[in-house]
Amino acid sequence: LGPVPLQMARTQKNKATAHHLGLLKARLAKLRRELITPKGGGGGGPGEGFDVAKTGDARIGFVGFPSVGKSTLLSNLAGVYSEVAAYEFTTLTTVPGVIRYKGAKIQLLDLPGIIEGAKDGKGRGRQVIAVARTCNLILIVLDVLKPLGHKKIIENELEGFGIRLNSKPPNIGFKKKDKGGINLTATCPQSELDTETVKSILAEYKIHNADVTLRSDATADDLIDVVEGNRVYIPCIYVLNKIDQISIEELDIIYKVPHCVPISAHHRWNFDDLLEKIWDYLKLVRIYTKPKGQLPDYTSPVVLPYCKTTVEDFCMKIHKNLIKDFKYALVWGSSVKHNPQKVGKDHTLEDEDVIQIVKK
Repeated sequence: LGPVPLQMARTQKNKATAHHLGLLKARLAKLRRELITPKGGGGGGPGEGFDVAKTGDARIGFVGFPSVGKSTLLSNLAGVYSEVAAYEFTTLTTVPGVIRYKGAKIQLLDLPGIIEGAKDGKGRGRQVIAVARTCNLILIVLDVLKPLGHKKIIENELEGFGIRLNSKPPNIGFKKKDKGGINLTATCPQSELDTETVKSILAEYKIHNADVTLRSDATADDLIDVVEGNRVYIPCIYVLNKIDQISIEELDIIYKVPHCVPISAHHRWNFDDLLEKIWDYLKLVRIYTKPKGQLPDYTSPVVLPYCKTTVEDFCMKIHKNLIKDFKYALVWGSSVKHNPQKVGKDHTLEDEDVIQIVKK
């Protein structure tokens, strides 16, 4: 990727060059995509022979440079909260284990070797990335003594694989058409994108007819993300390890950094804080089941992701046939006005609701 980044660096930034930069960014994004998605049809699909069976209710990927204490953190977390020992998958990875927290089973995955230029297709990077993209949360483990350099490198790598950390999808409407040219509508003032720039970016993708609606002040990168359409948006926590080596004053400063948790993996300091933050970022919803005429089972909740919490989602998680025999459900908890309340399959459940399914 020699020339394109160089051109970008040499191009002065002003209104006149904005669409030139947009064009270069689009070109770069296309080249990168060709690196991430292997060419050649057939052949067992991307990342063959290396995906870890998804178990549990959520999956957390750990990324970090060698010797930042990642494996200590993983084995200590798994050791303290684990219910299963480490088990082997394919020879490429080992999974430190599954921890139980607040009734949810959470899979911890080590994502080795993402960092050394994996996005340029080196080594096994590509397969590891495929797994990273399926995580519900990414923990970037940093050494508190040299955090910022590492943080930048790792973020750049993940960005290069179309993983966006702690951000929401850009608020841009994009629809291809057969004719009619490029139609650009902006619902608010734009500081970077104008018709010219949008056209040149889309032209790079050989798109000449489309409706584009910008609902927020968007950048060229935002537009490229939407056109590429293969971005994943994953929450991320920065874990600053080895805090036994710094002063209290420094620790106070770190605590103010957003998305950050300081810990000592070796001494097992501050694990409760880390787990609490993990729980916040995963946004899981626990639903307790209640068989007819019995008390609710508070020991093993059914755990749903926060975007899929209807009664129907709940039924599907247990068994797909359950919805066929479904008549109605009785729900106790914060999602209903009366306890119990009779609800249909579209009702949205909230954390720690209790449900009883009544069949036909």
